[in-house]
Amino acid sequence: MNYLAHIYLSENLPKVTIGNFIADGNGIRGKSYQKFPKDIQVGILLHRQIDTFTDAHPTVRLSTKRLHENYGHYSGIIIDIFYDHFLAKNWKTYSNVPLHEYAHSFYKLLDDNFDDLPAYTQHILPYMKKGDWLTSYASIKGIESVLRGMDKRTKNKSEMHLSITELEAHYTEFESEFTTFFEELRQFSHTKLNSILDTI
Repeated sequence: MNYLAHIYLSENLPKVTIGNFIADGNGIRGKSYQKFPKDIQVGILLHRQIDTFTDAHPTVRLSTKRLHENYGHYSGIIIDIFYDHFLAKNWKTYSNVPLHEYAHSFYKLLDDNFDDLPAYTQHILPYMKKGDWLTSYASIKGIESVLRGMDKRTKNKSEMHLSITELEAHYTEFESEFTTFFEELRQFSHTKLNSILDTI
Protein backbone atom coordinates (compact mmCIF):
# COMPACT_ATOMS: atom_id res chain seq x y z
CA MET A 1 0.00 0.00 0.00
CA ASN A 2 1.09 3.56 -0.64
CA TYR A 3 0.96 6.76 1.45
CA LEU A 4 -2.79 7.31 1.68
CA ALA A 5 -3.61 3.78 2.81
CA HIS A 6 -0.89 3.74 5.45
CA ILE A 7 -2.08 7.07 6.83
CA TYR A 8 -5.72 5.94 6.84
CA LEU A 9 -4.92 2.65 8.59
CA SER A 10 -3.33 4.54 11.48
CA GLU A 11 -6.87 5.20 12.77
CA ASN A 12 -6.40 8.94 13.40
CA LEU A 13 -3.73 8.42 16.08
CA PRO A 14 -1.37 11.35 15.35
CA LYS A 15 2.04 9.93 16.28
CA VAL A 16 1.13 6.48 14.97
CA THR A 17 0.19 8.14 11.69
CA ILE A 18 3.57 9.85 11.50
CA GLY A 19 5.38 6.57 12.14
CA ASN A 20 3.32 4.71 9.57
CA PHE A 21 4.08 7.43 7.02
CA ILE A 22 7.83 7.80 7.60
CA ALA A 23 8.53 4.05 7.60
CA ASP A 24 9.10 4.16 3.82
CA GLY A 25 11.99 5.96 2.15
CA ASN A 26 13.87 6.92 5.31
CA GLY A 27 16.18 3.97 5.81
CA ILE A 28 14.45 2.88 9.01
CA ARG A 29 15.52 -0.76 9.14
CA GLY A 30 15.93 -3.37 11.83
CA LYS A 31 15.81 -1.92 15.32
CA SER A 32 16.65 1.63 14.24
CA TYR A 33 12.96 2.47 14.78
CA GLN A 34 13.66 2.44 18.52
CA LYS A 35 15.27 5.88 18.36
CA PHE A 36 11.82 7.43 17.81
CA PRO A 37 9.16 8.24 20.44
CA LYS A 38 6.99 5.28 21.46
CA ASP A 39 3.85 6.07 19.42
CA ILE A 40 5.93 6.73 16.30
CA GLN A 41 7.56 3.34 16.87
CA VAL A 42 4.06 1.82 16.90
CA GLY A 43 3.35 3.36 13.50
CA ILE A 44 6.60 2.08 12.01
CA LEU A 45 5.92 -1.45 13.27
CA LEU A 46 2.34 -1.29 11.97
CA HIS A 47 3.64 -0.20 8.57
CA ARG A 48 5.88 -3.26 8.43
CA GLN A 49 2.99 -5.56 9.30
CA ILE A 50 0.78 -3.97 6.63
CA ASP A 51 3.49 -4.41 3.99
CA THR A 52 4.07 -8.06 4.91
CA PHE A 53 0.35 -8.84 4.80
CA THR A 54 -0.08 -7.00 1.49
CA ASP A 55 2.88 -8.58 -0.28
CA ALA A 56 1.72 -12.11 0.58
CA HIS A 57 -1.99 -11.64 -0.14
CA PRO A 58 -3.36 -13.70 -3.06
CA THR A 59 -5.65 -10.91 -4.27
CA VAL A 60 -2.75 -8.46 -4.46
CA ARG A 61 -0.70 -11.07 -6.28
CA LEU A 62 -3.53 -11.44 -8.78
CA SER A 63 -3.31 -7.70 -9.46
CA THR A 64 0.48 -7.67 -9.75
CA LYS A 65 0.47 -10.69 -12.07
CA ARG A 66 -1.47 -8.64 -14.60
CA LEU A 67 1.46 -6.21 -14.79
CA HIS A 68 4.42 -8.50 -14.29
CA GLU A 69 5.23 -9.20 -17.93
CA ASN A 70 5.74 -5.51 -18.72
CA TYR A 71 7.02 -4.15 -15.39
CA GLY A 72 8.68 -7.06 -13.57
CA HIS A 73 9.55 -6.32 -9.95
CA TYR A 74 8.07 -2.81 -10.27
CA SER A 75 4.59 -4.37 -10.48
CA GLY A 76 4.13 -4.32 -6.72
CA ILE A 77 5.00 -0.62 -6.52
CA ILE A 78 2.52 0.15 -9.28
CA ILE A 79 -0.27 -1.81 -7.59
CA ASP A 80 0.38 0.05 -4.32
CA ILE A 81 -0.29 3.28 -6.21
CA PHE A 82 -3.28 1.88 -8.11
CA TYR A 83 -4.83 0.78 -4.81
CA ASP A 84 -4.30 4.24 -3.30
CA HIS A 85 -6.15 5.59 -6.35
CA PHE A 86 -9.17 3.42 -5.59
CA LEU A 87 -9.05 4.37 -1.92
CA ALA A 88 -9.00 8.07 -2.84
CA LYS A 89 -11.64 7.68 -5.55
CA ASN A 90 -14.01 5.86 -3.16
CA TRP A 91 -13.00 7.87 -0.11
CA LYS A 92 -16.59 8.57 0.98
CA THR A 93 -17.02 4.82 1.52
CA TYR A 94 -14.27 4.82 4.12
CA SER A 95 -14.41 8.23 5.82
CA ASN A 96 -16.90 10.93 6.71
CA VAL A 97 -14.17 13.57 6.39
CA PRO A 98 -13.75 14.92 2.83
CA LEU A 99 -10.46 13.81 1.30
CA HIS A 100 -9.22 17.37 0.73
CA GLU A 101 -9.82 18.22 4.39
CA TYR A 102 -8.30 14.93 5.56
CA ALA A 103 -5.18 15.49 3.45
CA HIS A 104 -4.61 19.01 4.69
CA SER A 105 -5.05 17.91 8.30
CA PHE A 106 -2.30 15.38 7.67
CA TYR A 107 0.02 17.98 6.15
CA LYS A 108 -0.56 20.17 9.22
CA LEU A 109 0.25 17.22 11.47
CA LEU A 110 3.62 16.88 9.75
CA ASP A 111 4.25 20.62 9.98
CA ASP A 112 3.42 20.59 13.69
CA ASN A 113 5.84 17.68 14.29
CA PHE A 114 8.50 18.74 11.81
CA ASP A 115 11.40 18.24 14.23
CA ASP A 116 10.43 14.59 14.75
CA LEU A 117 10.58 13.85 11.02
CA PRO A 118 13.60 12.23 9.33
CA ALA A 119 15.56 14.40 6.89
CA TYR A 120 14.04 12.77 3.79
CA THR A 121 10.49 13.44 4.96
CA GLN A 122 11.40 17.02 5.86
CA HIS A 123 12.75 17.39 2.32
CA ILE A 124 9.69 16.05 0.48
CA LEU A 125 7.05 17.71 2.68
CA PRO A 126 6.97 21.05 0.78
CA TYR A 127 6.54 19.18 -2.52
CA MET A 128 3.88 16.95 -1.03
CA LYS A 129 1.87 19.93 0.16
CA LYS A 130 2.35 21.96 -3.01
CA GLY A 131 1.23 19.07 -5.21
CA ASP A 132 -1.42 17.93 -2.71
CA TRP A 133 -0.29 14.37 -3.33
CA LEU A 134 -2.94 12.64 -1.25
CA THR A 135 -5.87 14.33 -2.98
CA SER A 136 -4.27 13.88 -6.41
CA TYR A 137 -4.52 10.09 -6.09
CA ALA A 138 -8.25 10.31 -6.80
CA SER A 139 -7.71 11.01 -10.51
CA ILE A 140 -5.98 8.93 -13.16
CA LYS A 141 -4.04 12.04 -14.19
CA GLY A 142 -2.80 12.37 -10.62
CA ILE A 143 -1.76 8.73 -10.50
CA GLU A 144 0.12 9.10 -13.77
CA SER A 145 1.99 12.05 -12.29
CA VAL A 146 2.94 9.97 -9.24
CA LEU A 147 4.16 7.16 -11.49
CA ARG A 148 6.24 9.59 -13.55
CA GLY A 149 7.85 10.71 -10.32
CA MET A 150 8.62 7.08 -9.50
CA ASP A 151 10.14 6.69 -12.98
CA LYS A 152 12.66 9.40 -12.18
CA ARG A 153 13.87 7.44 -9.15
CA THR A 154 14.74 4.58 -11.51
CA LYS A 155 16.35 6.99 -14.02
CA ASN A 156 13.34 6.32 -16.29
CA LYS A 157 14.25 2.65 -16.68
CA SER A 158 10.97 1.39 -15.22
CA GLU A 159 8.54 3.42 -17.38
CA MET A 160 5.91 2.84 -14.72
CA HIS A 161 3.78 5.69 -16.03
CA LEU A 162 2.92 3.51 -19.04
CA SER A 163 0.98 1.20 -16.72
CA ILE A 164 -1.90 3.68 -16.91
CA THR A 165 -2.77 1.79 -20.10
CA GLU A 166 -3.26 -1.41 -18.10
CA LEU A 167 -5.15 0.47 -15.39
CA GLU A 168 -7.65 1.79 -17.91
CA ALA A 169 -7.93 -1.54 -19.74
CA HIS A 170 -8.57 -3.56 -16.56
CA TYR A 171 -10.08 -0.84 -14.36
CA THR A 172 -13.06 -2.88 -13.16
CA GLU A 173 -10.90 -5.87 -12.23
CA PHE A 174 -8.34 -3.77 -10.35
CA GLU A 175 -11.06 -1.91 -8.46
CA SER A 176 -12.84 -5.12 -7.49
CA GLU A 177 -9.57 -6.63 -6.26
CA PHE A 178 -8.79 -3.52 -4.24
CA THR A 179 -12.23 -3.50 -2.60
CA THR A 180 -12.02 -7.16 -1.61
CA PHE A 181 -8.48 -6.87 -0.32
CA PHE A 182 -8.89 -3.58 1.53
CA GLU A 183 -11.70 -4.91 3.73
CA GLU A 184 -9.42 -7.72 4.85
CA LEU A 185 -6.51 -5.30 5.32
CA ARG A 186 -8.59 -2.97 7.48
CA GLN A 187 -9.50 -5.80 9.83
CA PHE A 188 -5.93 -7.12 9.90
CA SER A 189 -4.46 -3.67 10.53
CA HIS A 190 -6.91 -2.87 13.34
CA THR A 191 -6.04 -6.10 15.13
CA LYS A 192 -2.30 -5.60 14.66
CA LEU A 193 -2.43 -1.99 15.81
CA ASN A 194 -4.09 -2.96 19.08
CA SER A 195 -1.61 -5.80 19.54
CA ILE A 196 1.39 -3.52 19.02
CA LEU A 197 -0.06 -0.87 21.36
CA ASP A 198 -0.43 -3.55 24.04
CA THR A 199 3.09 -4.91 23.72
CA ILE A 200 5.47 -2.05 22.93
